[in-house]
Amino acid sequence: MFSCTKCDSQFNKWQGRCTECGNWGTIAEGGTTPGRQTSSAKAAPAAMIALDNTNFTKITHRPTDIAELDRVLGGGIVPGAVVLLAGEPGIGKSTLVAQIAVAMSSSTPSYYVSGEESEGQVRMRFERLGIGMQSIVFSGAVEIGSIIAAAKTMSPSILIVDSIQTMMVEDADAFPGTPTAVRAATSELISYAKTANVPVLIIGQVTKEGSIAGPKTLEHLVDTLLTLEGDADTAYRILRCSKNRFGATDDVGVFEMTEHGMVTVENPSARFLAERIPCPGSVVTCIMEGSRPFLVEIQALIDRSLFPNPVRRTSGYDASRLQMLLAIVNKRAGVKVGDQDVYLNVVGGMQVKEKAADLAVAAAIMSAMSNKIIPDDTVIFGELGLGGEVRTVPHLERRLKEAERLGLKNAITPKTIKTIDQLLK
Repeated sequence: MFSCTKCDSQFNKWQGRCTECGNWGTIAEGGTTPGRQTSSAKAAPAAMIALDNTNFTKITHRPTDIAELDRVLGGGIVPGAVVLLAGEPGIGKSTLVAQIAVAMSSSTPSYYVSGEESEGQVRMRFERLGIGMQSIVFSGAVEIGSIIAAAKTMSPSILIVDSIQTMMVEDADAFPGTPTAVRAATSELISYAKTANVPVLIIGQVTKEGSIAGPKTLEHLVDTLLTLEGDADTAYRILRCSKNRFGATDDVGVFEMTEHGMVTVENPSARFLAERIPCPGSVVTCIMEGSRPFLVEIQALIDRSLFPNPVRRTSGYDASRLQMLLAIVNKRAGVKVGDQDVYLNVVGGMQVKEKAADLAVAAAIMSAMSNKIIPDDTVIFGELGLGGEVRTVPHLERRLKEAERLGLKNAITPKTIKTIDQLLK
């Protein structure tokens, strides 16, 4: 195996130029520079500390007073932690970061670094959101060394970097945005955060496929990985935590994008069902986002197709999963939908991915096909098998409690029916 001594990229055979960082003559067998000795005999022993030592400093979370963010982070931001926030363009990352900068600047100023926007653009955002910027220090620098040097002189409450793809390291011979530059810049920021005990918040861009731009090692380097999701056409945003070294990753936060910034939604279920009007094809189901239950409305519209191949359209739901459920409904429930156009929509911009919504989707299709209205105090959830059997789902009691809390007392679940042909009887 051959490795590049500049960017650590690995290759199966030797070549003159590294295709990752573009340097010539840096590829060597085993990844070591010729002539360099890596003998551990000359190294000094590393310091060792017993884990049961009572002098250890306890990790404490610093609340940001943004309720949904603190919920996702497990109580707040930990000093010295490196947090990566990723999301699609226009989803609200910079808006949320501006609110975090203000929330963290109560005692000492926050240091806001942007390689994408000028001082005037950032100032305009703060003014549009109506939040104060008296304790915000801004810099438009893109060289990590100078940014860290400035941060050491002021000891900010938090260092915000927007975005990591625009940053560069003087010693790294690579352009901003390349895997080498992103990896090097992140490593420098992590080193600063751990030594100065200052939290660092990094904004990351995403690719067209929805993954975080840059090397995959970027996600492994940081302490916490947050992703902001949502439909740009709706006001609701979902904040997920897929990695957290200082807490759990089984919770999500719900925000509403307004002209005054990201507003926390304390009762998402009531908000999603606020404008619901019972009609054929409308069904309420309960989905789990981490450990948090949400009540959402699923709508189905069915019309006779005018084309040889009927239309299948979904919004917020997996189209291939819908195709399978249509086959189950057709074969096991006797509802013929082969010559019908089917449109399925999850109201509120939510993305339903779990199989517990199978029964609700089937109920919405059957309700729309028969033109029957399901009572508005009914909640439906359960997984469907290919034989038409209704299978149990996790967190059944928690889903029922959430439905009962909002007044939905009639529940159709794997406890009440066993096969799909019993669904609307």
